[in-house]
Amino acid sequence: MKHIFTFLFVLAATTSIFAQRPGGFGGGASSQIMGKITGQIIDSQTKEPISYASIVVKKGEKQINGTISEDDGSFKIQDLPVDKYTVLVSFVGYETSTFEAELTPKNPDFNLGSISMSGSFQQLEEVVIEGEKELIENRVDKIVYNAENDVANKGGDASDVLRRAPLLNVDVEGNVSLRGSQNVTILVNGKPSSMFASNPGDALKSIPADNIKNVEVITSPSAKYDGEGTAGIVNIITKKSTPEGFAGSIDASVGNLSNRGVLNINAGRGRFGFNTSASAFYSPTREGDFKFYREDIINNQSRILQESGPNESNRLGFFGTASAFYDFNAFHSFSTSFRLRGFASDRDNLVNGSFVDPANSINQQYLRNTESENLFSGYEWSLDYIYKFPEKKGQELSLSYKLDGNVQDQEFAITQEDQVGSDQTLFQNDRNINDGDNKENTIQADYVHPVNDKVKIELGAKTILRDVTSDFEFESLNTNTGNYETDPNRTDVFNYEQNVVAGYFSSTAQLTDKYGLIAGVRYEYTEITGDFDVTDAPFSNDYANWLPSITVSRKLGKFNTLKASYSRRIQRPSLRVINPYVQINGNRNQSSGNPELDPELTDQFEVSYGMFIKGFAINTSLFYRKTTDIIESYLDIDDAGLSSTTFRNIGESESYGVNFFSSVTIKKNITLRGGLNVYTYIGSGTVDGVALSREAVIWDGNLNGSIKMGRGWRTDLFGFYRPPRQTLQGTNPSFSLFTMGVNKEINEKISLGLRLVEPFFANKNFGSELKGANFIQTTDTNIPFRSFGLNLTYKFGKLDFKQRQRRSKINNQDQDNDDGGGQQF
Repeated sequence: MKHIFTFLFVLAATTSIFAQRPGGFGGGASSQIMGKITGQIIDSQTKEPISYASIVVKKGEKQINGTISEDDGSFKIQDLPVDKYTVLVSFVGYETSTFEAELTPKNPDFNLGSISMSGSFQQLEEVVIEGEKELIENRVDKIVYNAENDVANKGGDASDVLRRAPLLNVDVEGNVSLRGSQNVTILVNGKPSSMFASNPGDALKSIPADNIKNVEVITSPSAKYDGEGTAGIVNIITKKSTPEGFAGSIDASVGNLSNRGVLNINAGRGRFGFNTSASAFYSPTREGDFKFYREDIINNQSRILQESGPNESNRLGFFGTASAFYDFNAFHSFSTSFRLRGFASDRDNLVNGSFVDPANSINQQYLRNTESENLFSGYEWSLDYIYKFPEKKGQELSLSYKLDGNVQDQEFAITQEDQVGSDQTLFQNDRNINDGDNKENTIQADYVHPVNDKVKIELGAKTILRDVTSDFEFESLNTNTGNYETDPNRTDVFNYEQNVVAGYFSSTAQLTDKYGLIAGVRYEYTEITGDFDVTDAPFSNDYANWLPSITVSRKLGKFNTLKASYSRRIQRPSLRVINPYVQINGNRNQSSGNPELDPELTDQFEVSYGMFIKGFAINTSLFYRKTTDIIESYLDIDDAGLSSTTFRNIGESESYGVNFFSSVTIKKNITLRGGLNVYTYIGSGTVDGVALSREAVIWDGNLNGSIKMGRGWRTDLFGFYRPPRQTLQGTNPSFSLFTMGVNKEINEKISLGLRLVEPFFANKNFGSELKGANFIQTTDTNIPFRSFGLNLTYKFGKLDFKQRQRRSKINNQDQDNDDGGGQQF
């Protein structure tokens, strides 16, 4: 804990020094209060509001700022220094009006009230200005996918949205990968969430697509970001705005495999704003089937385990958020947000199985039924305060606190009986229960200091306190008493604490008109302790890491950018891979986590080129990534034929790759987008004295497009392929998907849509293959996938939206989600 207090003390002392020196190391500057000018423009005769009127603020002959009026005639010009100004209001067909406005430190806001404009003698025809943000934006430090403009996302969830984002791939379970690696950190509005620590796929399914504004893909994060996410960072930005007024929307989607309802409400007045949303989703029972085959060698003879049968599953969940902010004045602002979530799924598997072991004269056939109930729920509360120094524009201090709770409750009921005789070893009537609880407290402070117009320095400190508890119990039916009895060898309470303290220093510099630089270093210290209530097996570990990063960019012309970067990242094992709870999947299959895992360390080099010309964008990159102490699942089979799957630091891996993404708009009505990723998996390691190695060249890609057909009609098509995920022991399932959506805007408030998933294939197969020194194991799962849904959107109320950032500074991007941004100049 001493490291935590040391970093907080250093940060407090540093920011205190900056605050006491006028202007910090950039020199002094006079105090400057910022204010705003507001008003509403109406027609003097009809009293109707005038939209798109031009408002210009001048100081003498110099134009200071300007805007256009909204649909209701209102306007707002913000961030004006206190002073006297001349305001000119003009519109085609009306006489120009001139007003004087004075902003003072005591009254920095000036309201011109209702401005009546008189028509001139010459009336011109109405001019309609239309524009739409590009679906894909190439920025210096990230690629942005504007999901709200993609009609194909209607009625889907966050996993559907991420499948359409550049460079990303999402499998059938919702696991996200970037350039072939699943070590991706997922943020929501710049903040991490413990909801992604245990089961990221289910967490993504709980976020409705209609709530997502855009997705940021950051492949080379700077030092200001947490060191987690060795492959990169995915930041999901939800629809949040600073509203003036009251408005909302209702979205409902009904289909054969997915049903969802979403309610959004936004309200605000003056310096106060409030946003809230609530959603519920339900996936009715889906019937599938699977096949399992395992052959291993024991005493020079093959023994075979086979299982097959039908399965059923359904999902039910909810997701709700509420956020609010208040600006005390131009320098002090406060915001808070609360998120509540819940997700439940039930599964029922019926298995016909056989096990043949000639060496031990075993020939068994059995019938097993497994019923599972899963409940994932949680909450998040964040509090942020931002102070903008009046002496220097851009100088800022922010303080943040976040409380995060995640609950994961699982229960498995297994019954099994002999199909050909009365073999008591096949009889099974057990219950496997695990109640998991993950609590996090995060404190963070960040300071931004602009040295001059071309150089900016950022530094900060952060601490994360994690407390994880897993209460697991195994019960077996006593056939004599008819009661379930606890097995003490499989019952315990696991207590795990992980404390992280970090500090960073980052600088951004515009070296010349063409060259830019982002460079910094981050220090992270991790302290881990763990024990069990019953088993006397406590453990502890700690490690310190320096994580440097540097990015150099060069502008090539007006719209082209060449970028080279290096970064070192760390990937700590998450709750999903450390939890020692043993999940019984059958009488000869079990899986568990490993609490004594070390983190992965990754060094990545990247060169990328981005070009954007109106209607055409291209982004391509070359990268090399080396990871040590890679965390992968590992399957082992003992002499009795019991297979155990756990996670290990299995060795190291290298990956070379090239990424290509392009977007083009044809005649303003057709937009085509596509991406192709080609990369390698080169892994090696030694486990229990056995040397392992595997090499593969892999590719994935997507192709999608949208067509505007006029009269409010629009259609979107999307398809992608994700290759089998590679491990040192084999491959996990590949995944491909084709969807299409059609949307009709009936008017400004109502729209209807139709969404089709896999119209040409009713079912999809997912196969995997694992190999060891003495075994081979394959699985084949068949799942219904063809689905359709009708979507209705209704908007009510009216808001004057002025987009602004209201994101917490807390970014806990520091846990591995599976086995194995940056700044703008």
